[in-house]
Amino acid sequence: MILKIISITIPLLLAVAYFTVSERKIMGAIQRRKGPNVIGFIGLLQALADGLKLFVKETILPSNSNLGVFLMAPVLSFLLSIVSWAVIPFSHKVVFADINLGILYLFVLSSLNVYGIVLAGWSSNSKYAFLGALRSAAQMISYEISIGFILLSIAVCVGSLNLSQIILSQSEIWFIVPLFPLFVMFYVCMLAETNRHPFDLPEAEAELVSGYNVEYSSMTFALFFLAEYSNMLLMSALSSVLFLGGWQPLFDMFPFNFLPNSLWFSLKVIIGAIFFIVTRATLPRYRYDQLMYLGWKTFLPFAIGYLMFTIGVLVSFNWLPN
Repeated sequence: MILKIISITIPLLLAVAYFTVSERKIMGAIQRRKGPNVIGFIGLLQALADGLKLFVKETILPSNSNLGVFLMAPVLSFLLSIVSWAVIPFSHKVVFADINLGILYLFVLSSLNVYGIVLAGWSSNSKYAFLGALRSAAQMISYEISIGFILLSIAVCVGSLNLSQIILSQSEIWFIVPLFPLFVMFYVCMLAETNRHPFDLPEAEAELVSGYNVEYSSMTFALFFLAEYSNMLLMSALSSVLFLGGWQPLFDMFPFNFLPNSLWFSLKVIIGAIFFIVTRATLPRYRYDQLMYLGWKTFLPFAIGYLMFTIGVLVSFNWLPN
């Protein structure tokens, strides 16, 4: 059991570390600059240098903060981002816990993520941190509801909440084809759910300095940083499971079926990760009222309507799964 936990956690932390480097390199290429290129060959050791810098810096604890909650918040966010990977199937039968309620498990943990951010903002005893935490909580709750109806539409098509079963049901056709509008909505929602550009209102530097984590430094800040990037990779993995066939190859023919399943899964996760990076480099930030309008008055009614439409089609043609 311990070896299985380590086999997921260590590669995940390395992937998060080098995700930050790749983000800076890709954004540098988009903006016609070099990005990290000094530490190590073409800057590949930059992630280790950043980790060492955060590890050796002094941890500053605000004198008026609630110390217990202040220290618990980043640990909670980090642990929730790690344990969410327990139900993600990396390949055929390569999954830590292949439970029948995998989608529900992920939905519960993503809801609990709000607590880490709210507790961080409240315990800091800072107006800026508290405003950032409230913004983040409202944003995450708003877009979670739309994601929930998207997941329900897929669960109705499959007849199961098991993630491996969802992947196997896409052996004939990936869900991106019949459910393309939901795929587009999911990709936008995962930007808002992870507080990423253009929906990074909780961390608006011009207004709130850095949002809910403004009072954090050194390793406490690093835990929030790791949780954010781990959640980005998790949402990319979930999008590949739900819409892109998970570990299944693009075509069931040589040389496509010759590549290992885990490599196909990794390539699809990379697509989601690059989407996060490109949107950050190219799009301007939304206003907060625009963010709420999009979530409550556009995505939510459309997600509910598409769920009803999906159920109607399945019932009309007698396609409901047993």
